[in-house]
Amino acid sequence: MMRQSKALAVLKSGKNVFLTGSAGAGKTYVLNQFIQYLKEAKIPVAVTASTGIAATHMNGMTIHSWSGIGVKDVLTPKDLGFLKQKKFIRDKIEKTQVLIIDEISMLHKQQLEMVNMVLKFFKKNSLPFGGIQVVFCGDFFQLPPVGKSGEENKDKFAFMSQAWLEAGLTVCYINEQHRQADNSLNLILNEIRDGKSSQSTMDTLTSALKNNANFEDVSTKLYTHNLDVDRINLNYLSQLNGASKTFKAVKKGPDKLLEILVKSVLTDQELELKEGTRVMFIKNNYDKGYMNGTIGEVVDFSEDGFPMVKIKNGKIIEAEPEDWSIDDETGKVLATFSQVPLRLAWAITVHKSQGMTLESAEVDLSKTFEKGQGYVALSRLKDLENLYLKGFNMMSLQIDSLVLRADQRFRELSATADQRWTEAELEKYAEAFKLSCQHNVSEWLKKHKQEDEWVFEYSDDFKPISSKKKTKAPSEPKKSTYELTKDLIQKGLNIKQIAKERNLTEGTILGQLQKIKDTFPELDMSLLKPPQLIIEKMEFALSALGKEAYTESGKVSSGALFKYFNGEYSFNEIRHALVFIHQGVKE
Repeated sequence: MMRQSKALAVLKSGKNVFLTGSAGAGKTYVLNQFIQYLKEAKIPVAVTASTGIAATHMNGMTIHSWSGIGVKDVLTPKDLGFLKQKKFIRDKIEKTQVLIIDEISMLHKQQLEMVNMVLKFFKKNSLPFGGIQVVFCGDFFQLPPVGKSGEENKDKFAFMSQAWLEAGLTVCYINEQHRQADNSLNLILNEIRDGKSSQSTMDTLTSALKNNANFEDVSTKLYTHNLDVDRINLNYLSQLNGASKTFKAVKKGPDKLLEILVKSVLTDQELELKEGTRVMFIKNNYDKGYMNGTIGEVVDFSEDGFPMVKIKNGKIIEAEPEDWSIDDETGKVLATFSQVPLRLAWAITVHKSQGMTLESAEVDLSKTFEKGQGYVALSRLKDLENLYLKGFNMMSLQIDSLVLRADQRFRELSATADQRWTEAELEKYAEAFKLSCQHNVSEWLKKHKQEDEWVFEYSDDFKPISSKKKTKAPSEPKKSTYELTKDLIQKGLNIKQIAKERNLTEGTILGQLQKIKDTFPELDMSLLKPPQLIIEKMEFALSALGKEAYTESGKVSSGALFKYFNGEYSFNEIRHALVFIHQGVKE
């Protein structure tokens, strides 16, 4: 086992790492700290995840999209040759020096093999993963990867792959608990992870069957089957008084790609809402104050007709539509799904609750059909007092035997790594790794002359030979979010590139454009201007709609334009055009 600070030190050292630990131990926190460190050090990092949902949590992209493997089961030499012709994917992989794959437990072992193959090919290096640093993060006590019919777990788990063995991973098994402060819940989860459940655990869970006070109104309900979830949500919705509003998703692209996209998005294609509807945000938007898993209640509808959601801290957020997309290797959008980023949240499936933290929950494990479902459900909670258990069966407390054996080995390897290096030693490795990535020792030393940190001098093979303390220079004022976006506009980046660089949604960047235009009137934004045809169509629509195009406060209603075009343009496309129609840009 290992503390978070030690795990972060190992990550910075440049070693290949498997970062793991129980639910709520802070894996994502450590990973985000590492990503921030890499960006500040200007070390090119690719942040990916095994699924679209997990990628959204990390503000990254799927490993399938990043590596170009897509939905393939095997890669042929012809496939690799085709990938290399794609300049976008070639440049992206060739510059990457650190690859992060989050939720590694849900990545099939064959897919990890293909990622290894792609990196070796592009880097022209036979070392594991082409010689770059790889970081896998996840917990194999989560639900297993989706495999072929009849495939056993040993044929699916990534740690059973040759690529995993080749990587020579340093295991960082963190053990600080930041979700469950309740010792009794910790005891239950640890017993499940140890593969043994005592009579005390059985008694505690049985007592939770009676813990139903006030849960009807305040808790999210977790069920193992979609049919139960849909039934409960629709039943609660039907009991609400008042008129309902239905939000229809706008889809563009080939049917097969849209089918994949629709399955990865957690909301409905037709989402019915009323005032009083309990909802969950299903995307991250830190600027607006919500993230995937934020629970709230619809308290009103805006002038544009969008849901106004009150979240736990009392803040009311307008849930404007967001876009989900599938891009090709050049970054061209192949399919899009646009919808308000909400789903009904009186009940959700255990599978879709992975990665969430719930304040309270009603959990029904009586129909558990897969090992690990019980652990995933119980580990969403912070304490037992806020758990109402409707039922459980014996499979609820079971974990795959292969996972149990692997986890024991991971703990042993982590303990060995923890004893092997001190944090001071790892810091020296980190400095050497940073230098090897930056490729310019003299420039690096010059840059850090005034900083209050230990600066190491290196031999030709980047081994530290001495050190000295430097004084800190006055820090520069921190830039606002608008200034950071403005700087990227000046560099000639487009909306998609800016969003990726800032780790924000495209909708958030579009929302900043008008403020940036007003604040920096001399800024040349002509490269961001949408096609002239869209501009002309929007201008015609505004003329045709007249007063109907505006809200009572005089603001242009993107909802009215969306309705006028009957889904021809997404909300983001409309927002984009409006910036240039009403305020104009420097041509």
